Amino acid sequence: MDLRVTRFGRRYGKLVASVAWVAVCLSAYASNPVADEKIAVAKASIQRAEQAGAPQAAPVELATARDKLGRAQKANVDHNVKLAVTLAEQANIDAQVAEATSQQQRSHKAAMEFDASMQALREESMRSSSSAQ
Repeated sequence: MDLRVTRFGRRYGKLVASVAWVAVCLSAYASNPVADEKIAVAKASIQRAEQAGAPQAAPVELATARDKLGRAQKANVDHNVKLAVTLAEQANIDAQVAEATSQQQRSHKAAMEFDASMQALREESMRSSSSAQ
């Protein structure tokens, strides 16, 4: 009986070790939460840039952000975590630049329209004062 218990213990021990090894291997192939988070942040930044009008105002910056995001996703799938994180961070920055460029252009347009309105009011005021005299 002592011999059977020892054999069972060895087999059980090997089974536990095998299951543990498989779990370690599977966890190594699982996606990295840090890379997943960085990729999600970059996606959100790209969406904000698109909503801000970046496709028209900053198409190059937006395209660069999209390209880097795609490369980050591929690197993450390939388990190249460092590259995935780096590309996702760069995509996030490029998307923020695209959004800021779009906002800057909208602000510039609004300022130009305001200046034109002010000029029209000045001219109207000048005409009103000259016709009153």
